[in-house]
Amino acid sequence: MDRALAWSVTNKKQIAWGAGLVAVVALGTTFYFWQKEQTIVNAAKALSALEAQTAFGAPRAQSADAYLKVAADHAGTAAAPRALLQAGLVLFSQGKYAEAQAQFEKLNRDYTENPFRSQALLGVAASLDAQAKPEDAARAYKDIVDRFPNENVLSPAKFSLARIYESQGKLDQARTLYEELAGANANSSLGNEAGLKADELRQKMPAPKPSAPAVTPLLTTPQTVTPKKP
Repeated sequence: MDRALAWSVTNKKQIAWGAGLVAVVALGTTFYFWQKEQTIVNAAKALSALEAQTAFGAPRAQSADAYLKVAADHAGTAAAPRALLQAGLVLFSQGKYAEAQAQFEKLNRDYTENPFRSQALLGVAASLDAQAKPEDAARAYKDIVDRFPNENVLSPAKFSLARIYESQGKLDQARTLYEELAGANANSSLGNEAGLKADELRQKMPAPKPSAPAVTPLLTTPQTVTPKKP
């Protein structure tokens, strides 16, 4: 104890500097988290204000750029991927399919853990579809069907995939998807439409040929041939 007291008397300056450093670090940490929280709040406010303007009739031609500005100004926050998704949707609605695809892809590339991943992938698939790239679109839709069986993107992806299969003459695969949709979405407009499409395809497809009845061979008692005596 005496030695510790003697050390503290001898090293007063070092102790003071250490205490000051701890205080500065604590203050800096507090400021960092406050600033981070404030950044998140500001990003959310900017996005909410923009969405409110768009909802009340702001020119949609300007809203895509505005969403992209929010995404750029608040990169790294939860508002950024949401803003990119909205920008992609606006561009798609304006018929700018390649630009829309670029924003959907940027969302999933820059924000790999974002909650809008499946929706952005559906946006990519729909953009490819709208650009008359059925092979690429079919692969993208199939990827969604395989990877997100429990999300709300499943039904639109299945329906679009069935439509492409139908256009490619893959009627059996298309009918199967339509039937699955009709069963899983009973009493909905999508389910009803899928059911009608399945009926149409069943009428188009040739009826399976009846299989020939199996012929059961008759059991005969083998005859014993007695050899003739010479």
